[in-house]
Amino acid sequence: MGDGEWVSASCTLPTEERPLRVAEWDGLFADRLNGLSRPGLLRLRLELDAGTEQSVRDLAERERGCCSFFAFTVTVRPDAVLLDVAVDGAHAAVLDALETRARSAGRPR
Repeated sequence: MGDGEWVSASCTLPTEERPLRVAEWDGLFADRLNGLSRPGLLRLRLELDAGTEQSVRDLAERERGCCSFFAFTVTVRPDAVLLDVAVDGAHAAVLDALETRARSAGRPR
């Protein structure tokens, strides 16, 4: 999947910075993702390694700053950090593409 397939046209991140941000997400998925689920059409839940709260919050906050259609909720458990990603109906395809990217880049379990 190409980088542009999950980067929405409404993203305000400068074009030259987008590959770096995509690489940050890919790194998170490859190094820290333990599982994911789709609790609803407009919601994705990522289960990440315990101890990643600060980096997950930082990345989610920066992403929300350029893609205001994302809503992120971070839940910390003793054994994991959960990142819930929600979008509005107009951006369901972006969430679909993010899920596909996470599944392909994530660690095999």
